[in-house]
Amino acid sequence: MQLRTLFDQLAVGETPPAAATVTTVPAPALLDGRRAPALVVGGTGWHVVAADVDPGWVAAQVAREPIEAPLGARFLSALADQVGAEPGVLDALLIAPPAPVRPSLELAEVAPGEHPRVRRALWHRSGVRVWTTPDSAALLVLGRGVAGRWEASVEVHPSARGRGLGTALAAAAPALVPGGEPLWAQVAPANTASLRSFLAAAWRPVGAEVLFGS
Repeated sequence: MQLRTLFDQLAVGETPPAAATVTTVPAPALLDGRRAPALVVGGTGWHVVAADVDPGWVAAQVAREPIEAPLGARFLSALADQVGAEPGVLDALLIAPPAPVRPSLELAEVAPGEHPRVRRALWHRSGVRVWTTPDSAALLVLGRGVAGRWEASVEVHPSARGRGLGTALAAAAPALVPGGEPLWAQVAPANTASLRSFLAAAWRPVGAEVLFGS
């Protein structure tokens, strides 16, 4: 299974069988020619380890707990030693609902700038585009990330939180993706405010993942 095939299937509601499978594929490519050191993604009873490592080594590492081990601290640490890069945050992986005809929120596209969320996006994604609200209280960032998928992230200024702006941004984002392609988001479960915003905007959780070198 290739990563792009997996994401295409997840986007239309198709999931791998819950058969405790752990599949190893090559390290994920980014559209600008770079490769991420590794990605581990999984769902109910399945996992994919995308890294340039021996599949036999992966199988041996997770043999005792194939459902829990691939996204567990022990395996992620061992994989970090193999690929020479640190694992990032364990994120919930979400897919956007169908795009609205047009965003219900007034947004203006701006130059990427130096906002920390934008800098992070520029490190991991290509074709990064940024929008803000007229009062600059919130930021919406889109770009192509792992396996060429479109990925979104949002940021709301502390003074503007609690007004539903994060949900409005998450709801508006799919309409900004060229060609109506699927749109993804990675949200740390501990960031409960962000997770609630995406779920309230009808984004659907399809798994969890850890990107290395983040």
